[in-house]
Order: sequence, then C-alpha cells, then structure tokens
Amino acid sequence: MPLSEHEQRLLEQIERALYAEDPKFASSVSGGRSKPARRRRIQGAILFVLGLVLLVMGIVWPIWGFPVLSIVGFLAMFGGGLLAVTSIGASGKKDTKDAASSSSSDAAPDSGGFTGRMEERFRRRFEQE
Repeated sequence: MPLSEHEQRLLEQIERALYAEDPKFASSVSGGRSKPARRRRIQGAILFVLGLVLLVMGIVWPIWGFPVLSIVGFLAMFGGGLLAVTSIGASGKKDTKDAASSSSSDAAPDSGGFTGRMEERFRRRFEQE
C-alpha cells in the first residue's frame, strides 16, 4: 500500500532531521554497509557447502584408515557457519573504538539512565554491521 503525499512529506522531514542530527548514525542505518555483510554470508554458505562435500568424501575415501577429509570438512562447515552468522572480518576494532568514543562524547546528560544505556546499545549494534 503506497504512502499518501502527506505521509511521504512527513517521512522526508523525519529523514532530513535524522541526517541533520546524527549523520553517522543515519548513514549506518541507511544500508550502506549491507553489501559486505551479504558477501560474508554468501562466502560462509559456500564454505559450509564445501565442508559438507569434504565431510561426505572423507567418509567414502578415508586416508590411512582415518577420515581426515571429514575432519577438515567439519572444520570448514563450522567456519562457514560462523562466517555466515556472525560478523567475522567486519570493519575492525579500530572503527569500533572510534565509534564508541565519539558516541560517548555525544551522549545526552542522562546517559547513565535506562534510556541512555538502551540508546548506546542500539548505536553499537548498528555500528558493528
């Protein structure tokens, strides 16, 4: 269901206000960082499938009477699953530290309260992706 003209204007006003108030947060929410995360998920899925193939091949063709390929395949599956699910290989710790120091300096005076803590957690989650 499309938005009415009034709703579209309100949405544009909210977006402009968000960009004016906190451009770093607005750019992180806008989806600019989704391509690396999507690429890592695809790489993780491919690694998982490759590990599955190695796992089966190790059962069919054991080396020296021991399923070495199966162990390598299991480790590849585990690594691929971790890569797909988590943010391994993300932007790095340096960016996270910079973001944390800048967001703590921009925090509101009531940052020690419940609302401030929740806002800080919300910002950290979007900065990690």
